[in-house]
Amino acid sequence: MRRVPVTGVAARWKPWHWALHDVVPQQPQHGDVPHQLYDNDDGQCWIFPGHTVELFRDDAEGYYLNATSGAPGWFVMWRMHDGADGGEPMPRPEAVSVSYHDAGRWLDAQETVEQVAAPPDVIEWMSAFANAHYTPEPKRRQRPQSFQPLTDRFGNPARVSTEEKRRGGGGGG
Repeated sequence: MRRVPVTGVAARWKPWHWALHDVVPQQPQHGDVPHQLYDNDDGQCWIFPGHTVELFRDDAEGYYLNATSGAPGWFVMWRMHDGADGGEPMPRPEAVSVSYHDAGRWLDAQETVEQVAAPPDVIEWMSAFANAHYTPEPKRRQRPQSFQPLTDRFGNPARVSTEEKRRGGGGGG
């Protein structure tokens, strides 16, 4: 995650904001706890190790949609948390995925979700899994509208008549 200075008019209210910088494979030098990589005039950069990305057969369509999109990538859902010892709030990635469905569910829940491009080896891994486990549902022929039963706005069967409308009896002449 990267803390980036805000420029322009918006800087009057908020001097910086947090954004997803990248997703990298876990390395031994990353350790097990979040730590700062740098802090300079361009902002701060933190690494949050320990996230696992697993692929599941029942979500193969989500991987297929990502792999065949114009920009396949990682989806990261993150939240702001209170800083240690009452310090500044810090972002914390909560989940990482390559599934469009996961990203959609997180966005529907109004979570903060960002995407960064995935490297070619991850795209190949995801594509191979999707191709092995995803079978598109066959398209069903839609019944022509003229053969659909007529219903009123409540779903009750509707009646169409060519007879002249009957007028109610009543007084007056």
